[in-house]
Amino acid sequence: MDAQGLKDNFAQVAQHGDAVALFFYSDLFLRNPGLRDMFPIGMSHQRDRLLSALGRIVSQVDNLAEVVPFVRQLGADHRKFGVEALHYPEVGQSLVATLRYFSGAAWNEALAKDWTDAYTLVANVMVEAADEDAKQRPPWWNARVIAHERRRFDLSVLRVVTDRPLPYEPGQSVALEVPASRPRMWRYYSMANAPRPDNTLDFHVRLVDGGPVSPVLVRSIRVGDWLKLGPPIGTMTFDDRSGRDVLLIGGSTGLAPLKAILERIAMSPAPPRVHLFFGARTADGLYDLDDLSKRAAESPWLTVVPAVSDEQAENGAEQGALADVVARFGLWRDHDAYVCGSPAMVDATVDRLARLGLGNDRIRADKFADA
Repeated sequence: MDAQGLKDNFAQVAQHGDAVALFFYSDLFLRNPGLRDMFPIGMSHQRDRLLSALGRIVSQVDNLAEVVPFVRQLGADHRKFGVEALHYPEVGQSLVATLRYFSGAAWNEALAKDWTDAYTLVANVMVEAADEDAKQRPPWWNARVIAHERRRFDLSVLRVVTDRPLPYEPGQSVALEVPASRPRMWRYYSMANAPRPDNTLDFHVRLVDGGPVSPVLVRSIRVGDWLKLGPPIGTMTFDDRSGRDVLLIGGSTGLAPLKAILERIAMSPAPPRVHLFFGARTADGLYDLDDLSKRAAESPWLTVVPAVSDEQAENGAEQGALADVVARFGLWRDHDAYVCGSPAMVDATVDRLARLGLGNDRIRADKFADA
């Protein structure tokens, strides 16, 4: 298999943008009309996901250590859509047809064989992962909303209780669906708490303009409503083996998985020193500062530093972007860092930490865009 040839060809195809995914799904549904009901009515977000996943797989096609865990996660996660092994050849047929169409004169038998072989390998890994996952857990969990608190006009905190235990690690996320009003539209949200014996989970949801799910969760969801949750995913999980002090950096609702990690640390008989930096554009964006301040007052090992970037800081908050504020407080070379927030904030903060001397092996990051 010519890995570089696949990368070059996909780069050529991807230049056609949204037309690629539009062609793929049109071909798939024309060949297999029965598959249409597995997808949401509005397909724009689904098309974005397709290109994103393909791009990630192709970019790492020659790095099995990186791509195989991602592909296995895709296979297990697709169980919640009702995907079965018999669907993979149908998808592969439409994928190759799409690549052939947008490749034009560059398409040849060798390229066709390489793409077919690559897809077959990916499909086999996904099917195997799905089969293994089915032996351990359900494809989804039902969850009932038991509390809904509007913290600002565009942000709410929800508490749900699942119909069975949902095992996960603090720092992970789950896909969430609102079956009654947004069927087959799944969006990822991080749990804001460590696992509890009562099966309750907290989610911090910020309204996204044009988002199909967040407006419902922020404005319309009510106590008693039901949600569906997919299996947990993500690698920004707490490593309690290092013995090092901890640096937590969260922008806006990127705070959620860090709160889960913080709860896990608090359960330790001898917690490490923890610095938590919580940033927002404006002071009212520090929606959870009261709870964080209370935790810090009760925990001598915890220091909480709020920061605002777009207005004058008051009431003890720091002024500036999170990357700058974190840099003012130290070098952090002896810490393990966890960073979550918008792509721009995460990239800037990770870059600053690296320049301060913190090794990449000690930095775990999660971007909202990864969802």
